[in-house]
Amino acid sequence: MKKTVLKLSTLLAAAIIVAGCAEGGTNTRIEALANQAISDSAAATSAAEAARAAADRATQAAAAAQVTADEAMVVAIEAVACCEANRESMERMFQKTMSK
Repeated sequence: MKKTVLKLSTLLAAAIIVAGCAEGGTNTRIEALANQAISDSAAATSAAEAARAAADRATQAAAAAQVTADEAMVVAIEAVACCEANRESMERMFQKTMSK
């Protein structure tokens, strides 16, 4: 009977040790996964910040392009007005010449 109890105690102790080691391995894997998740999160944050910076630069470039386009529109309107004034002046001169 003592031998059986001793064998069972030894088996139980071995099982507890094995379970503890297995759990320790699980903790190591969980810790590795957590560290990988933290690393992935930092990489994603960095990528998001880079994307935001690129978007900000694109917004600034678009605003500058809009200013340039607005200035070009003003110049074009002035050119059309000048052209129309010249056409009217030439038309009057032609009419004046034809009436003589």
